[in-house]
Amino acid sequence: QVQLVESGGGLVQPGGSLRLSCVASGSIFSIYAMGWYRQTPGKQRELVAVKTNGGSTNYADSVKGRFTISRDNAKNTVDLQMNSLKPEDTAVYYCKALGLLDSARRAYENDFWGQGTQVTVSS
Repeated sequence: QVQLVESGGGLVQPGGSLRLSCVASGSIFSIYAMGWYRQTPGKQRELVAVKTNGGSTNYADSVKGRFTISRDNAKNTVDLQMNSLKPEDTAVYYCKALGLLDSARRAYENDFWGQGTQVTVSS
C-alpha cells in the first residue's frame, strides 16, 4: 500500500508565506501526478495545484501567481510554496497522488490522499 504524509501547515498572518511538503511511501514504482487540494467546512474539496511527472502543472485561478508547486519524482515528494497568503486561503490542505504503479509496475485501482494539514491565515 501507499501512505502520504504532509507537513508544514500552521498559522500565518495575511501576506505571509508557508511551505507545505508531502512524501509518498510504500510500494511505488511511479506516480503520474501529485497535487494539493483544500477544503473548508461545508464546501467540496477543491484543486489547488497539481504537477505531472512530465512537468505539466495546473493551478486554481485563485492561487495563480502566489503559489508554486514543485516535485521530486525520484523521492516521491511534492511541495507547495504559498506566498502572499490571504484569509480566504484558510483551509485543510490535502496531498494527493494519482496514477500510481506499484513496485511490480502494476497500476493501483485508486488514488491516495494524505491526512491533511491545517493552514490558517489570520491576523
